[in-house]
Amino acid sequence: MTQITDSTTTEIHHVYELSALDRCDSCGAQAYVRATLASGELYFCAHHAAKFREKIAGTAVAWLDETDRLFEAV
Repeated sequence: MTQITDSTTTEIHHVYELSALDRCDSCGAQAYVRATLASGELYFCAHHAAKFREKIAGTAVAWLDETDRLFEAV
């Protein structure tokens, strides 16, 4: 991503916490969401995160959602 301000170009880099090594606990696809619970962490692909979000949201301590990475221009 590049941001242009006052005729200068500033490079903005996102720092992602999830990598291609993180896999969905439901299907094994690349995980883009990490749900932190009191008992541990669950990793989900975008599909399963959307499917289980309502069920888990009430007990999740944190919800890290990096699904926006799916829509970034290469």
